[in-house]
Amino acid sequence: MTNDRIAIIGLGYVGLPLAVEFARRYDVIGYDINPLRISELNQQKDHTLSISEEDLKSIENLRFSSDANDLKDCNIYIVTVPTPIDRFNSPDLRALLKASEMLGRALSKGDIVIYESTTYPGCTEEDCVPVIEKVSGLKFNRDFFAGYSPERINPGDKINTLTKIKKVTSGSTPEIADRIDRLYASVITAGTHKASSIKVAEASKIIENTQRDVNISFVNELALIFDRMDIDTSEVLEAAGTKWNFLKYRPGLVGGHCISVDPYYLANKAEKLGYIPQVILSGRQVNNSIAPFIAHKVLKLMIQKDHKIKGASALILGVTFKENCPDIRNTKVVDIYNELQEFGILVDIYDPWVSADELQGEYAIRPIASVDASKKYAAVILAVAHRDFQAFDFEKYYTQGAVIFDAKAVVDRRWVDGRL
Repeated sequence: MTNDRIAIIGLGYVGLPLAVEFARRYDVIGYDINPLRISELNQQKDHTLSISEEDLKSIENLRFSSDANDLKDCNIYIVTVPTPIDRFNSPDLRALLKASEMLGRALSKGDIVIYESTTYPGCTEEDCVPVIEKVSGLKFNRDFFAGYSPERINPGDKINTLTKIKKVTSGSTPEIADRIDRLYASVITAGTHKASSIKVAEASKIIENTQRDVNISFVNELALIFDRMDIDTSEVLEAAGTKWNFLKYRPGLVGGHCISVDPYYLANKAEKLGYIPQVILSGRQVNNSIAPFIAHKVLKLMIQKDHKIKGASALILGVTFKENCPDIRNTKVVDIYNELQEFGILVDIYDPWVSADELQGEYAIRPIASVDASKKYAAVILAVAHRDFQAFDFEKYYTQGAVIFDAKAVVDRRWVDGRL
């Protein structure tokens, strides 16, 4: 097994850490279609902050490439490309299918393709494998094999890292399942769980995030209800949390690459099978309503403080989808920004974690480089609880008459007008 040559397809938050860990034991090539990403990694730089410069320099058996011809010497291919949704909330499999088509041109007899990208049960065998068969001319489970091992990367988390999270594995035959399980077990210190089938492994991943989405939607709905009752949701949750079996979820914006996306994959598959999911889609509806709720709540509070709305200045602190990481994928903070903009408010976004060019390219928003201490704002919204904001002087803006809205319930309650 030490003779395996591994190719990682896609070098984002999932693929790069995987490539680094496998390269500690195997010859690995990390492939990405973006030549700028390859150039960055060849300079031992990683803008996602997933891997340190020291780690990239220390790995000898890892090389990076954007040339698909370099993949042909490998025998195990692990696909970690994005699986987003389109504007209709339907699965967008274009990257996954293009990767499968590319691998169809690279595969030789006996090779194994393992998918890690999150998707619905059946996608690997019903959507991806047929593309490989068509392009390669090889027969599935005779000439090549497949597996599925769902990614469990948590961006920004320096404690629950790749090797410390138990890995679910699966394969298209019992023998291949065993081989894939041994492969991952050789680098995952937390151990592995071999699922009985690829579909079971796919389903296990999709419900991990769907469960979290539904649970968060419940507390988000509580926040919407308690706001009408003039009750502090955080205080309610703190009191309820004194019971040993109370699940301590907190309300908030639900964005990112997984929790706000994966439920749509499961719902879409269910609908194709004739079942209309109720709980999953209602949870999505509630969570998608939180950004507009925050924007409208801020507007009401501004009116209560006699602020003129049109032309007023507002500051949003944080734009990533979670704290202490640069990931802006599917961030719902942008929805707050857009909603306030529609009312004529001049909105500044400040986030020391993000790349200004990336935010501009993805959302057409240019963040400010720093907060001008002399500028007066009619509203300040803490949207992301980066540790950088712990020393922010909310008291100053509050005493100047600004509306302070705390979406994370971390600011001193004395200087807050509203929070979830």
